[in-house]
Amino acid sequence: MIHIAGTNGKGSTIAFLRACLEAAGYRVHAYTSPHLVRFHERIRLDGKLIGEEHLTDLLEECERANEGQSITFFEITTAAAFLAFARQPADIVLLEVGLGGRFDATNVIPRPAVTVITPVSFDHQHFLGDTVAAIAFEKAGILKPGAPAVVVAQPQEAQTVIEARARELGAPLYREGQEWKVSRGAGGGLAYRGKRALDLPPPALLGEHQLGNAGTALAALDCLEGFKLGADALARGMKDVEWPARLQRLLKGPLVEALPRNCELWLDGAHNAAGGAALARVLEGWKDRPTSLVFGMLKSHDAEVFLRQVAGHAEELAGVAIPREVNALSAEAAAQAARAAGMRAHASPSLAEAVKSVAKPDSRVLICGSLYLAGRVLEENNQAAHS
Repeated sequence: MIHIAGTNGKGSTIAFLRACLEAAGYRVHAYTSPHLVRFHERIRLDGKLIGEEHLTDLLEECERANEGQSITFFEITTAAAFLAFARQPADIVLLEVGLGGRFDATNVIPRPAVTVITPVSFDHQHFLGDTVAAIAFEKAGILKPGAPAVVVAQPQEAQTVIEARARELGAPLYREGQEWKVSRGAGGGLAYRGKRALDLPPPALLGEHQLGNAGTALAALDCLEGFKLGADALARGMKDVEWPARLQRLLKGPLVEALPRNCELWLDGAHNAAGGAALARVLEGWKDRPTSLVFGMLKSHDAEVFLRQVAGHAEELAGVAIPREVNALSAEAAAQAARAAGMRAHASPSLAEAVKSVAKPDSRVLICGSLYLAGRVLEENNQAAHS
């Protein structure tokens, strides 16, 4: 089992790990959250999404075992996922933390093969603490005695906390910038230097932050004993990786068909300050045509902080309420946050109206602010999130 915590990049890192392991012929289970369109996306058994009847049977079994006691949605669905994994053979499970790490429902594995901590930054402060050090302490809760821990380059206060916890437990650290590093290689490819030197094709997922997520996956594979992954399999993994709503260009469906001439429609699930900063770096490189945003966010995130990151790179913004999401900002609140961040913004009554209001010929529209919004976009645009 590879257990992954962190503020950003967990799902993408798992996508790279899965692509590489499957390219090498291994059978892989995976547990990720949240889902975009259908719950079944969270549980992948030997490469395939869990079936409806199988999932129903597992959940009913968990309900019977729980005997009506208090339990959260995430806890009971995690129990169902573990039952599924226990009963169907595979070589490895890729396991994503739901929230934090220390008290997360996934954190019951006494000896994972590898643990991974992706970049730590502010998110879910009402649960995890209001300092980076406090949040890092919760993420470091997945570290286990003797299990190698891959740690991405962190803010110093996070790094200090993670290293102290690793010393207490005797968990060997494999740190970005010390034991391994990743960079853009010759011809735009990926250059990884760790226990071995690898020069691979560029990751199929776009953005410099995905180069980092790919490197994190390679570092985890460096630490994974008993598995053989040649450079050919790793190269196929870089090229074949898929992870929807991470700088995904939408190429078909009703939203695309309604666009004016030569207008591109893109989708990204970034929703916190670090995600906004990564998105800003992408937008910085999008100088070839004007870009406008369609934006919706949950009330539990700081919309203004997110939007200040991207404000200088967008012509205008249409605010939307995330459909069927009770904890979503209203369209006007989303637009007001954008105006407070210095953007020209208005509220729109629906996703379709929002896209229509900002789409111009020869321009680019980016829908962002929430993975929940991304799921509604894929659903409304008649596209499955995962195959």
